[in-house]
Amino acid sequence: MQVFHYPPPPEWAALQQRAAADQALDVEQRVQQIFTDVRQRGDAALVDYAQRFDGADLSGGLRVTPAELAAAAAQVPAQLQAAIRQAHANIRRFHEAQWPAEERVETMPGVLCWRRAVPVQRVGLYIPGGTAPLFSTLLMLGVPARLAGCPEVVLCTPPQQDGSVNPVILFTAQLLNITTIIKAGGAQAVAALSGGTESVPSVDKIFGPGNRYVTAAKQLATRYGVAIDMPAGPSEVLVIADATANPAFVAADLLSQAEHGPDSQVILLSDSAAVLEATQAEVTRQLASLPRAEVAAQALAESRALLLRTPEEMLRFANQYAPEHLILAVHNPEELAAGVTSAGSVFLGHLTPESVGDYASGTNHTLPTNGYARSYSGVSLDSFLKKITFQRLTAEGLHGIGAIVETMAEAEGLSAHARAVSVRLKALRPPE
Repeated sequence: MQVFHYPPPPEWAALQQRAAADQALDVEQRVQQIFTDVRQRGDAALVDYAQRFDGADLSGGLRVTPAELAAAAAQVPAQLQAAIRQAHANIRRFHEAQWPAEERVETMPGVLCWRRAVPVQRVGLYIPGGTAPLFSTLLMLGVPARLAGCPEVVLCTPPQQDGSVNPVILFTAQLLNITTIIKAGGAQAVAALSGGTESVPSVDKIFGPGNRYVTAAKQLATRYGVAIDMPAGPSEVLVIADATANPAFVAADLLSQAEHGPDSQVILLSDSAAVLEATQAEVTRQLASLPRAEVAAQALAESRALLLRTPEEMLRFANQYAPEHLILAVHNPEELAAGVTSAGSVFLGHLTPESVGDYASGTNHTLPTNGYARSYSGVSLDSFLKKITFQRLTAEGLHGIGAIVETMAEAEGLSAHARAVSVRLKALRPPE
């Protein structure tokens, strides 16, 4: 990690920069070509891309069959099944509590307004495969989708070389009662979800993480009228560690994020030179035994450790950076947390590693990255709901509000708006 001692605030912006995406224009052009191809050739394009990018033979079809789904559980160890079931219960419990109450408000006598939450009708969940099939992300997306009552849930995930889908993903899908499962990954899966093919239903909103091609594809999908969960990029964590922090704990937290990928970023802030130095040594020691050490080392090369003067200064830096994950490894985490204004998810104290949120505490791990935590929230039950407003007026209500609306409409030069009120008021007048 690059180390900086007491950088002045004018230099912070440079230290908060994420790694720039290489060849962004080239990625966008290639994704556009994939969209065009999938829209023109449908399933045939998806089969070709599966062969080209995943080395998979999908001559048996793009959809996971009921037999494949039923056979999955037998391939998942009992201990892992139990862990997934408990994580499912925790995530469900946390998200169930997010249901908004439907409250009717009388804004003036006879004018009643309310808002109702209804589910997004068709949602697509994209779950990466590859070296680390993210069944945990399927839990994070599938649980709120089911709680929201979305009538149609379509899962896309890359096939393995033999044309199958990772059995842990299928077991998790069964737990969530998701049966429409498509063997497609990458930008081509997003393209299929956004426009539909012979085997893939089109959806109203797409959720899920992915590489830069998937990210570019999701952004392109919005041009076709399909919503997405949020802008997303490489994973990141920022740790604030004071003199009470355990360097071994902090190092483990930094590495747990660095191992996601070479473009992940980790930031360490401390007001203790001793903790900063000891954590660096721990990172080096722990890195040596990591199976994904090479990946983590590449991420660490673009990461930073800063020595700052006070907790308040560290918090100010963190809020400006707006991390996906924020760990407060300090003696007074609740007090410091009260000042957090920009973060995807916050982990308080020395015994709360970021990985519990990734898997099983109950909070959602699908979070805004790349500074988007300044303006976006992470995925929640709300992400799968639309809020529709309703209103109803009585005769008393129309009499009370009518003149107000007429006056405002005429002032804006919208006479038909005013007339929509006046014709009703006239109809309510008793005959002369």
